[in-house]
Amino acid sequence: MTGRVTGLAVCRPGARVESEPALVLELTAEGVEGDRHFGPTLRAGPRQRGIARGTLLPNTRQVSLVSREECAAVAQALGLAQLDFTWLSANVEVEGLPRLSAVALGWAMRFEGGACLRLEGENEPCRKAGRVVAARSGQPVEAAFVKAAWQRRGLLARVEAPGVVHVGARVRLEPP
Repeated sequence: MTGRVTGLAVCRPGARVESEPALVLELTAEGVEGDRHFGPTLRAGPRQRGIARGTLLPNTRQVSLVSREECAAVAQALGLAQLDFTWLSANVEVEGLPRLSAVALGWAMRFEGGACLRLEGENEPCRKAGRVVAARSGQPVEAAFVKAAWQRRGLLARVEAPGVVHVGARVRLEPP
């Protein structure tokens, strides 16, 4: 399966959910420099069920990926003209992979130029992102967002091979 990078962004520390657009992302072994999810480890929170909050874990959330087609489907379900990927704190938006959220754990996403991500799992939708979508769209969609974005919210990944990713770069999914 192949696609193309249509958007890149960085979610700065302290930002609620939104990310800032970028033309290039430098992927290091610790993720996207300057991103709030940068680093080799993370502290367990509510998404890590069954693990005490604050427990230090390997960071499997270094990079957030979304599909342009899935964002459009969520926008349609919410009755919005658009859903900008930066409203979801995503780092990479791709097109040509319309069922990105359904790709299984362990697959690789290899970018033109050599950078590679290992897919770690689905990014479950939350009310926090719903609040941002409601605020940015000017529509009362906060409560409906979680249902509309279920299994369309994209994937989380860790950097397997560092490198530079550009808007317009080709990307290929590879099985484990």
